[in-house]
Amino acid sequence: MIYLAHTAHWQFLGLMAGVLAWILTMTTAGLNEWRLWHVADVSVITSGVAWVGIWKACFYSHTLPIMENCQSISIWDHFAPAEIPAAQVLMMLAVICGLAGNISGAVAMRMVYFSVADRRNIRLVFVLAGTLYVLTGMFCLVPLVWNMSSVMNNSTIDFPPEFHLPAAPVRQQVGSAIGVGIIASILMLISGLHFLCYRYAWQALSSDSPRDTRDPCHGIWTEGALAQKCELPNGDNHGRDNPTFHSEDIP
Repeated sequence: MIYLAHTAHWQFLGLMAGVLAWILTMTTAGLNEWRLWHVADVSVITSGVAWVGIWKACFYSHTLPIMENCQSISIWDHFAPAEIPAAQVLMMLAVICGLAGNISGAVAMRMVYFSVADRRNIRLVFVLAGTLYVLTGMFCLVPLVWNMSSVMNNSTIDFPPEFHLPAAPVRQQVGSAIGVGIIASILMLISGLHFLCYRYAWQALSSDSPRDTRDPCHGIWTEGALAQKCELPNGDNHGRDNPTFHSEDIP
């Protein structure tokens, strides 16, 4: 069996990066600070800043009964711009895809480091893990860039009255969630490329052709003690004397 553990150190680091990136992806999906809205009217939003995420919008107020006021944003809300419901769907796909990629990457590492049995599927597992990591990075990166572009263009959102938010802020700022998500996407893409670029397994396996060990005359045991046996048809040496045991002292 070919020893492959020393060839996959970078892929092991890629798996660790993929696990970290998946945690950061879930963090990005849960953070509200995708957009920071700076408002001029501080009579209700006393902090002067509102946090607009993909799931809800929040702000601090001293005039309302609750200090921190949050309103949920659903995928079915008509006031939400296209980038918000798209981000909800794509971020959930990124979380699911990232989990599947980590599982596939762990299986691939197990096959390299611990498996001593059949490794014919090692190429499939590495390609699957790399593809899932790349898809996760793209699922996460697309909504991040889309929402960041809306912030740069100071796009408006026609919030309902219960949100207590103006349709257009004085200015917008990119939130910390987008920065965390970009880091997660980059780590995911790097992990995917490491798994997709791993070639030692199938290069080694191409030279590891299966051998027929059922017949010792056609396997790897055709040398040494079995060579003389294989020279005879069907290994038949009955009726022949071994010259070693011939002696002139025998009457």
